[in-house]
This record gives sequence, C-alpha cells and structure tokens, in this order.
Amino acid sequence: MNDTQRPLIGVLALQGDVREHFAALAGAGAEPRTVRRPEELAEVDGLVIPGGESTTISKLAVAFGLLEPLRERVRAGMPVYGSCAGMIMLADKILDPRSGQETVGGIDMIVRRNAFGRQNESFEAAVDMADVEGGPVEGVFIRAPWVESTGAEVRVLARHDGHPVAVRQGRLLATSFHPELTGDHRVHEAFVAMVRGTADR
Repeated sequence: MNDTQRPLIGVLALQGDVREHFAALAGAGAEPRTVRRPEELAEVDGLVIPGGESTTISKLAVAFGLLEPLRERVRAGMPVYGSCAGMIMLADKILDPRSGQETVGGIDMIVRRNAFGRQNESFEAAVDMADVEGGPVEGVFIRAPWVESTGAEVRVLARHDGHPVAVRQGRLLATSFHPELTGDHRVHEAFVAMVRGTADR
C-alpha cells in the first residue's frame, strides 16, 4: 500500500475494457496501473480482470506468462475483482469451456458463458447488490455469464432473473455485469475497500 492510502490496483490489460476500469478505479480512490507482465503483477495491491472475451484473455495470459503468477497471487490472498469475462476467469469451473480455455480460479463456482444471450441481446437492469450502499446499481449485461452453482464459502451478493450475477469469496469479487460502463463507481469503491483491508472478509 502506498503512503497516501490510494492502493495500487492493476488492471489486466491483455484484452477488454481496460480504459473504463482504469477510470472507475481512479474515481473510487485507487491508483490504477496496467498489468501485462509478471513483474507488473508483483507490484500491485489488487487486480481487476476486465470484461472482454474470456477465451482470448485466457490464451493471452498463458502467452504472456501471467496465468501461473496470477494463480499464485490469488492463492496468497491478493484481492481480485472480475467483471463479465473476469468472472469467468475467477471461476474454478466453466460449464461450457472453449477448447483449451483455462481460468485463474479461486472462487468455488461453476459459470455458464454467454448465459444471458448474444451481443445483440445485451441489456441493462437495476441490480440490488449486497455490500453496496445507496440503492440498486445499474447492471450492463453484454454476452454476460451467470453462476450455475456455488460452494459453501461463496456469498451471492446479487441475482437477476433468479441467477447469481455477483459473488464474493474471501478477497475475490466477481460480477456478470459491467459497472465500469455506467459512471457509478460504487462497486469499484467496495473493491477498493477490500484492497485497503477495511471491508469484511
């Protein structure tokens, strides 16, 4: 943690909506940094895995030598937040993986890719999310996954149409939707609080 208590939070910058998470983290009181190499990962207090295409992120993480270092940091307790494809990357199991697709893992859950439909079926919905004060957050769902099942250690923070769309296990947070696209920084503020160590585990 730096002296100003603006935690240094990386955004995995392999593919996806990196710029939007960068802006949301800055607005939530963090100092964002791009992470593309293991040495950059080693410098951050926490990490965001952005939305994008989970298969591409998985393959690039392997190609950049980041997958095993990511798994090691997660096992060591680094806080990580994954949105959409990032949720898939944090899942211990994917119900319908593409050939060769790997995950970082860490959250005891099974996710279904593209569960809410294709790109042209994207939608927005108000989502009541535990641990986020001030009323519902606006959920932007773009080829979004949902959680099929969770283990005993996973807290479901939000549901949409009966399906879990936000979960937390320890210092790992994941949402099916994209709060970084709305200008509402409350989900990122909750994650920054996790990184600072001020949130309940």
